[in-house]
Amino acid sequence: MQLVDTHCHLYAEAFENDLDAVFQRAFSEGVEKFYLPGIDSTSIEAMLELEQKFPGKCIAMMGLHPCYVKENFQQELAIVKEWLAIRDFAAIGEIGLDYYWDKTFAAEQVLAFRSQIEWSIDYRLPIVIHTRNAMQQTIDIVKEYVPKGLRGIFHCFSGSYESACEIIDAGFYLGIGGVVTYKNAGLVDVLSKIDLKHLVLETDAPYLTPVPFRGKRNESSYLKYVVEKLADIKNCPVETVATITTANAEKIFGL
Repeated sequence: MQLVDTHCHLYAEAFENDLDAVFQRAFSEGVEKFYLPGIDSTSIEAMLELEQKFPGKCIAMMGLHPCYVKENFQQELAIVKEWLAIRDFAAIGEIGLDYYWDKTFAAEQVLAFRSQIEWSIDYRLPIVIHTRNAMQQTIDIVKEYVPKGLRGIFHCFSGSYESACEIIDAGFYLGIGGVVTYKNAGLVDVLSKIDLKHLVLETDAPYLTPVPFRGKRNESSYLKYVVEKLADIKNCPVETVATITTANAEKIFGL
């Protein structure tokens, strides 16, 4: 069984003491590729070092996360733009809108989101979207650019069936992780009506750990619990979930 973790922060400090063991556990569970989302300029060095340590396994994205859009966002965007011109990346991400904690820079988040979307079109790269408490606005912005070739993933999808349909109709994938194992998330009912061909797998490690390890540090080896839950929801073998979602990941990232 081959799996792809399409979204994990394995360069985070949470893994600095046992990183090799984390990767060995993931490899033993069939996880073969790990896509690393950019956050802001402070995370770039660690992310690229991890990519060099595990060539062909760890694959970097580049982007400015909406929660890191502050007074200096134009400088941060300039750094993203510089890196995009220097070398190839798998995607522009994670980018988007997040109004959960703070809306102080809501307008700036929109500007940053639109700028990075436009770069993704210029470079013909997919985008990986982070959206929280801003789902419809995010979808509406994305729809504006779909005719120009925009494509990508709505990372950590936990929205309604109606939102899922809008996202799928726009040609985007839903990133499914540990949230699907949470009893009160409501995601099971949504995904029961959605074909596997629209889904990719992710952990968002070290965050959003699936049951039975909820509350502890997440890691890529735990992707198997997401696979098992999806297999249960779709009433199919885990191998089917693995095969289809891996093919989806290969398609969106152009492997």
